[in-house]
Amino acid sequence: MIIPVTRFIGIEEKEIQLDFIRSSGPGGQNVNKVATAVLLRFDVANSPSLPDAVKFRLIRLAGNRVSETGVLSIKSQSFRTQEQNRKAAVERLVQWIEKAAQRPRPRIKTTLPAAKKKRRLENKVHRGRIKQLRRSPADDP
Repeated sequence: MIIPVTRFIGIEEKEIQLDFIRSSGPGGQNVNKVATAVLLRFDVANSPSLPDAVKFRLIRLAGNRVSETGVLSIKSQSFRTQEQNRKAAVERLVQWIEKAAQRPRPRIKTTLPAAKKKRRLENKVHRGRIKQLRRSPADDP
């Protein structure tokens, strides 16, 4: 089954590895018996579903959540059931991929207005004169 991310990107469920672990979150007396937390692993580097540009941006976005081999790990333990935690982890993965799929706007280099440049230079000259007036006549060579 394919998990839709954007109009052009979808992830196969077989690319996602889910491990259920014991949660440190809510759970009452079940917390030590039932593995409700989810550890989702997604191999970003070797995913055939993602274009190279999206892979690169996703790895940069995820930061230290991506291992050296390019595997993204997401842990979800907010809920008391495995199913809710699984949905939350998959949803977080989808949100990150959506964010990585958005191409950043190119920075437009701006030029400094002439009036601002002139004002800055006049201010520098003015500050220099003030400092010059502070000197004692014995300091001049």
